[in-house]
Amino acid sequence: MLTLEAFEEAAENVKKVTQETKLVYSQYLSEQAGNRVYLKPENMQVTGAYKVRGAHYKISTLTPEEREKGLITASAGNHAQGVAYAAKEYGVKAVIVMPTTTPLIKVNRTKSYGAEVILHGDVYDEACEYAEKLAAEEGYTFVHPFNDLAVATGQGTIAMEIVKELPLVEYILVPVGGGGLATGVSTLAKMLNPNIKVIGVEPEGAACLKASFEAGHVVTLPKVTTIADGTAVKTPGDLIFPYLQKNLDDIITVSDDELIVAFLDMVENHKMIVENSGLLTVAALKHLPVKDKRVVAILSGGNMDVITMSSVVSHGLIQRDRIFTVSVLLPDKPGELVRVASIIADEQGNVIKLDHNQFVSVNRNAAVELKITMEAFGTEHKQRIVEALKRNGYKPKLTHANL
Repeated sequence: MLTLEAFEEAAENVKKVTQETKLVYSQYLSEQAGNRVYLKPENMQVTGAYKVRGAHYKISTLTPEEREKGLITASAGNHAQGVAYAAKEYGVKAVIVMPTTTPLIKVNRTKSYGAEVILHGDVYDEACEYAEKLAAEEGYTFVHPFNDLAVATGQGTIAMEIVKELPLVEYILVPVGGGGLATGVSTLAKMLNPNIKVIGVEPEGAACLKASFEAGHVVTLPKVTTIADGTAVKTPGDLIFPYLQKNLDDIITVSDDELIVAFLDMVENHKMIVENSGLLTVAALKHLPVKDKRVVAILSGGNMDVITMSSVVSHGLIQRDRIFTVSVLLPDKPGELVRVASIIADEQGNVIKLDHNQFVSVNRNAAVELKITMEAFGTEHKQRIVEALKRNGYKPKLTHANL
């Protein structure tokens, strides 16, 4: 069982491998959400995520014989790094099975802690099945990333830190993949103060816990589709499910598009890199049906590869109308391009790219197509630029932004 004594022991244990992640008050998100919003930046841990807590505490509870066999686990990345780092601290072997879709940065960092990495399966569940098979064949000690009470106890130490720093906290938002973090945080939070509301947040495309809550028992999703790779889990943990049913007050789901916007918010307003799974709680803030409450959003990790980051930023800028593309038809004669550019410049639009197609029509004198990709301050500014083009006799058509 999850006990207060175990949580206290874990809180002391994890101090050996964790950074102090003080709460960060967010003026920007507070104004957006209508609540007093604090961020718990677990993305600032040495391994880039909270997972080192549960991994280190779990290993501390193993016998010397269990450690000497070597450890094996499956993970989409953050638990992998947590186990690899903790195993290195204990001087034992670690084998990590990761989905083939795992971002390269997570694979390389896991290897950098001395672990052996095996890529297998398209999603976490397939990697986990293979890791359990290897554990049986090779005699390794299996460390489950979430369906383990000791691991959940280690993750729950986050709740103790939150309550110590913000005793009057009223809501805690916690990302949900398999449910280990949510189990630890919600259980300990309720032990410390039964009035604290703990809300789980899942991606819409991988809402396995929500489906399980609705069914009243653990269910397996047929598939998962989300950019939040760290929480792309088909089946929540059956050992921890009763704790989640008892202690989690609600579940919010958010779309991938909301995560993209949340990434921009964190980069531009807080100068933080937070991975998509860690952004679940930020995206969920606007879905909270309360006002003027003290809310803590746990940022579970910050391990995002640069290519994914680039893609998220591009899509986020397009979603917020900070970058857009218009197509206009104009006569093929000198001066027309300059005229269009002047109209845009007068409205303070910043041209990023031009595509001048002279072959859009057989009659080039009648019309050529000019596609303009430009930067704007947002939707209102974008509309102002489009209206200016219309006033000057053009018929701008908005097309898919081409970066």
